[in-house]
Amino acid sequence: MIVAGKSDEVMPEFETDDDEPPLETPLPVFVDEPSAPEFMPYLQGRRRLEAQRALTQWVHQLLVPVYLREVTSAAPWCTRWWLHPEAVMQLHGLHLAWRELTGPGSALSGPAHWHRDYLGPTLASLRDPAGTFAGCKPGRHRDKPPPGAVGGQPDAP
Repeated sequence: MIVAGKSDEVMPEFETDDDEPPLETPLPVFVDEPSAPEFMPYLQGRRRLEAQRALTQWVHQLLVPVYLREVTSAAPWCTRWWLHPEAVMQLHGLHLAWRELTGPGSALSGPAHWHRDYLGPTLASLRDPAGTFAGCKPGRHRDKPPPGAVGGQPDAP
C-alpha cells in the first residue's frame, strides 16, 4: 500500500559487482567496424552512383559558378569534365575535403583551410595548360590518349 509517496515495501539494496561499472557512469560506446572508404574508386553500385550525383551537383552548383574563372588556353576547363577520369578523382577528393572542412561540426577555420590547402592546388593542377583539360576548348571536349599511345594505340612491347 502506498501512502503519501511511501510504500510498505522496502526497496531492495542493489549489490554492486566490481566487474560492472557504477550506474551513473555512462557505458562505453562500441563503434562498428570502420565504414567503407568514401573515395570514388572504391565505391560500387548505388553508393558510387550517389557519389557521382552529389559530385556533379556540387561541381555545377558551387564550384563552377563561384570558383571557375575565365576559360583560356592558359587555364582550360572542360565542360564535360566527367569524361576525364583524372578530373573526376581530383574533383571528388576536393568535394570530400569540402564536406569535411565546411560541414556541420567543422572548425570555423575549415573553409580557409579548404581554400588554401585544397581548392587552389586542385584547380591549378586541373587547369594547367598541359594538364587534364589540355586541348579542350569551351563547348568542345577532346579525348586524351593514354601516355605512350600513338594514334590511340598503345606502343608495342
